Amino acid sequence: MAKWGEGDPRWIVEERPDATNVNNWHWTEKNASHWSKEKLKALLVDQIIEDPGLGRCILVEMTSCNGEAVANNRKGKLIFFYEWEVEIKWVGRLHGSSDEYTGKVSIPNLSEENTADEITFNISSDQDLPQTDLLKNMIRTVGNEILKDKMRQYINDLRNEFAKDMIKPTKLSEDGNINIFLTENQIESKKSVTKTNSSSNTSMKKFCPESKNNDDMSQKTLHTTSIRLSDHFKCQAKDIYEIFTESHLLQAFTQNKVENNPSIGEKFSLLGGNIVGTYTYLEPYKCIKQNWRISNWPEKHFSEVVINFDQKADSTEILIEQNGVPETEYDRTIEGWKRNYLESIKRTFGIGYSIY
Repeated sequence: MAKWGEGDPRWIVEERPDATNVNNWHWTEKNASHWSKEKLKALLVDQIIEDPGLGRCILVEMTSCNGEAVANNRKGKLIFFYEWEVEIKWVGRLHGSSDEYTGKVSIPNLSEENTADEITFNISSDQDLPQTDLLKNMIRTVGNEILKDKMRQYINDLRNEFAKDMIKPTKLSEDGNINIFLTENQIESKKSVTKTNSSSNTSMKKFCPESKNNDDMSQKTLHTTSIRLSDHFKCQAKDIYEIFTESHLLQAFTQNKVENNPSIGEKFSLLGGNIVGTYTYLEPYKCIKQNWRISNWPEKHFSEVVINFDQKADSTEILIEQNGVPETEYDRTIEGWKRNYLESIKRTFGIGYSIY
């Protein structure tokens, strides 16, 4: 054990006045959806697109804005997930004419997967006339760079304006220098952390209830069954694999004490010792195999867990197969996987959507 004040700085607890996210090491998630809608509205509405030799259009109303945005802070690295489909109404006139024409600018692919230059703008009109064809072409040509600049500004402001408070500096040393600049944030006071730990203990009890004990199950022949689950996560296979194997990420979504060494033959302990086991096989970003048990199962009885990661075009599917689960614990175990693993990962990291 390291001496006081030594060792890995990720685990050095500093005295902070606000008690938030010591060393920025925790995963932080911040919902950016409302902010994004207001920002896109401010950037796009009242924007003028004009060709002095042709005509003038004004974007007058954001008629729809569907999607979501989340900002995450992982080990000091800001990670953004956003996906929007936006429609803006335009009104235009040709120079020398008082006739007004209307239409829409649709943005179908504003997401973190595309740069501002890769975003598509679809231009349509409410009237099928030669005049509207001229105005649509003007928006496509003159307006293209204007709209890309607005998308670029949204992306930059999401990082520099919305997420500016997500990485907190640690306390100052006596000479006024910041000791260490590390990473993420729980954005909660010590009181909130205590509350979270309390709720985590409640969650543990749901995974491992007291209604059954070792003696109840061991006094008779143990009948076992199998569990199979699948789910999709909006991330790369590498990311979700690391969430299942890296200690600080395991601790982030379980919100409880973790002991973990992701190497073949090494042990792990989650949820304060209520789930324990050993790694038996690891193929990075592809497969994890474990001997796995809940603490109230018969002594020395382990199930075998196999987690496969299947990279898709726009998501990763995980397949969980567990053999050797005591039949009396089937419902509680499957509920625990859903509640304390799959759904908790989605809430914590903002990378999933429920398919149950």
